Amino acid sequence: MVSSDAGPDAIAEAIRGGDDPVPAADLPQVLNGAPAAVLVIDVKQRQVVYADAAATELTGDRVRLPVDIDAWGDAAGLTDLGGKRMSDTSSPLSLVASGIPVAGEPVAVHDAARRGSTATAEQREANEGRLLWVTGFGLSGAPGSAVPEPLESRALVVFLHLSGSEHGDRRRLEVLRDRAVVATEMSFTITDPRQPDDPLIWVNPSFTRLTGYSLDEVIGRNCRLLQGPNTDRGAVERIVAALRAQEPITEVLLNYRRDGTAFWNQVSISPVLDGAGDLVNFVGVQNDVTERVLVEQERRAALADAEEARSQLRLLAEATTQMTEALDVADACARLARIVVPQLADMCVVDLLERPGSGMPQRLAVAARDPGDEVRLREFSLIRDYRIGGGSDTGSVLAGDQPVLLSELPERGADRHPGDGRAAEAYDRLRLRSAMVVPVRARGRVLGALTLLTQHPYGRRYGSRDLHLATDLAGRAGLTVDNARLYEVEHAAAATLQRSLLPAVPQVAGLQVAARYLVGADGNQVGGDWYDVLPLPDAAVGIAVGDVVGHDLAAAAAMGQLRGVLRSYAWDGGHPGSVLDRCDQLVQGLEMAAMATAVYARLEPPDADGRRLMRYANAGHPSPLLLTREGELIRLDAHRSPMIGAVRMLGRVAGPGRTEASLSVPPGSLLLLYTDGLTDVAGEDADERTDLLERTLAGLPADSDAETVAERVLTACIPSPLRDDVALLVVRLAS
Repeated sequence: MVSSDAGPDAIAEAIRGGDDPVPAADLPQVLNGAPAAVLVIDVKQRQVVYADAAATELTGDRVRLPVDIDAWGDAAGLTDLGGKRMSDTSSPLSLVASGIPVAGEPVAVHDAARRGSTATAEQREANEGRLLWVTGFGLSGAPGSAVPEPLESRALVVFLHLSGSEHGDRRRLEVLRDRAVVATEMSFTITDPRQPDDPLIWVNPSFTRLTGYSLDEVIGRNCRLLQGPNTDRGAVERIVAALRAQEPITEVLLNYRRDGTAFWNQVSISPVLDGAGDLVNFVGVQNDVTERVLVEQERRAALADAEEARSQLRLLAEATTQMTEALDVADACARLARIVVPQLADMCVVDLLERPGSGMPQRLAVAARDPGDEVRLREFSLIRDYRIGGGSDTGSVLAGDQPVLLSELPERGADRHPGDGRAAEAYDRLRLRSAMVVPVRARGRVLGALTLLTQHPYGRRYGSRDLHLATDLAGRAGLTVDNARLYEVEHAAAATLQRSLLPAVPQVAGLQVAARYLVGADGNQVGGDWYDVLPLPDAAVGIAVGDVVGHDLAAAAAMGQLRGVLRSYAWDGGHPGSVLDRCDQLVQGLEMAAMATAVYARLEPPDADGRRLMRYANAGHPSPLLLTREGELIRLDAHRSPMIGAVRMLGRVAGPGRTEASLSVPPGSLLLLYTDGLTDVAGEDADERTDLLERTLAGLPADSDAETVAERVLTACIPSPLRDDVALLVVRLAS
């Protein structure tokens, strides 16, 4: 099918020929992308000898060619604007067949006027009421030009679909009739594929105006003369393939005029077959669509710029979120490297200085599309001297110099690292194309360098916009790294302080004791979790675990005071309930802490059978667990009482205080005390975590020592990530 995209702008421009042009908005427009119906008429025989696919659709594909022009018009249902059949009037087809050019005439399509048409109901419905603009002219060429004899008796007729209907504004149609020169502004060509190289045998004047080539210069030559250095070879190959297959094709490609100027040409080519079905000609229609293509290219470029900007914003937002959630410096650097590969780079390296301003940086994070390149990048850092002042791009950036943009790196390692064979060999293996090195900076100090690399053959070529983005990323990374380092330092100091407030676990005859304290990652301050094991003067042993509410220095101070008070009252030999009561009174009286939970147990010396009497009291603390050597698990949850500081004790009416529970503990039993950081985890069910702890303890071998129990319990039950502090105390009674 021969098609033409003669858009509204092209039609309006063609009409603007007089002194009083009609605005384009007032003209019926040729539908963008609507096909042109093309006929070839034998003037001597007054017959239609060729119809393209769009023309065939008007009549149905069973109208056999050649056919009389009036019969063809009746089969298509063509009428004038008054509804008379073309065969009953001086139709445009009759005029063209009589050798009279038709510069532009409107005709209508009516199903009632059809005779002998085999068009389908869908085709008839689609065509009913359409307005067609008809132009036609003979192919005899310019005066004095040599035209092949078969073309001297041929004429070309083009039907263009107009928007609107026959009942539209007649004034507009009259204006079109007077001014439209659409056909003469469309470039038509005919070639003869039966001759060697399928040469041009006819072109209309519009072709010469479009290309700058005269008729004599193109007759006998192939139309490839319009091709040039930047013509898309793929489009050319598609055209060649379609011609070989004798199929219609439309392509937009860059062509060149006689003077060398380029223009975008929409080329539509359709085969012409004779009555026997043999190929006799190709009809081509060319349209200069340069303005349309340039507008489309500008639109695509604008969309690409907007999408790139959105992509950069998404990358910055994602990088910021990921790095903010990092737990430490190494994690923050690794997250950054994984984000930029492959969105911005094929490979990424983050090097950090241990101390800003001096030394050799540490390659803290490496990411690459190919895992093998990650190993090569780490090896490369061992070969090259990246220290400040070492002469490398990374060293200069670490020293505070400007970011480095290497848009096009040398392909050969010997050119990049002359005189350094190992570096050149490693460089060649990395296949580098483009690179950026930007400082990782925070609070006026250079903490390290971010290096982004692309690789041959498909890597991008970095430009100034990429450098701005990389600099922004590195700045955000610098703040994250600096904050993470401060956090690590403060967190380590807090953990050291916390542990210094906890007692060393003493050696107690007849008992194995293991204790653990884990610092939560949800803050860098100390907490109020604690444990204690206290051998008493009467040969009994006091065991305590507690948790002061809060995660700050005040909670840590209160924990130290409360632990000291409890040790003092326990040393006096008081029973567990009274010890917790006295602690509660003192805490509230001196306002040592807001509230705290605690459990205190007293193990009496063993009797003749090795059994120990254990008394315990619980002030709002998670219940301890007892596991006998026979595998019986007992939850010590009797006689629970309110938290310390939860009830005002001073001034209350005298009466019984906290009660206590007691039980006889057989030899070889295991006692486990812990704080709620092990079971109360945000987003998880506390009962399920308690069940996990109990199952883990019950599933351990009966002869497990206290240290093994502590390790196994933490391995199975520690939350990830650990948000709250955890204190754990394990006591194994001798068998």
